[in-house]
Amino acid sequence: MYSMKETCQKVGMTYETLKFYCNEGLVPNVKRDKNNYRIFNDRDINWLNSLSCLKKCGMSIQDMKIYLSLCLKGKATIPERKIMLDKQKADLIIKISELNECVDFIDNKQQFYNDVLEGSVKYNSNLINVDD
Repeated sequence: MYSMKETCQKVGMTYETLKFYCNEGLVPNVKRDKNNYRIFNDRDINWLNSLSCLKKCGMSIQDMKIYLSLCLKGKATIPERKIMLDKQKADLIIKISELNECVDFIDNKQQFYNDVLEGSVKYNSNLINVDD
């Protein structure tokens, strides 16, 4: 069994985030020790790692609650969970494409600046008039 602090260290989460997830009901069946402090087992750790991943994937707290609710219903809800994850994956693929476009823009702009500094390209600007 792990304390809140140990759990935070294991899953790379802040104390405040773990407390928030617990208070939001995202960590079901949280156990408590004799002093009424929350304690976590390895299954809880695995679930918290899953929650962290879902959050990084952009899933909202509300959707995490829906996903948790489906998980708690067992195997019969796997098709619904797959649909949720498919939607999240599609959103991520779009975001990756957008981020790649941003990286390409920066690469092109950096190349332009390098070329200007080397003198192989004339400087121009969309914002100011540039004297010849």
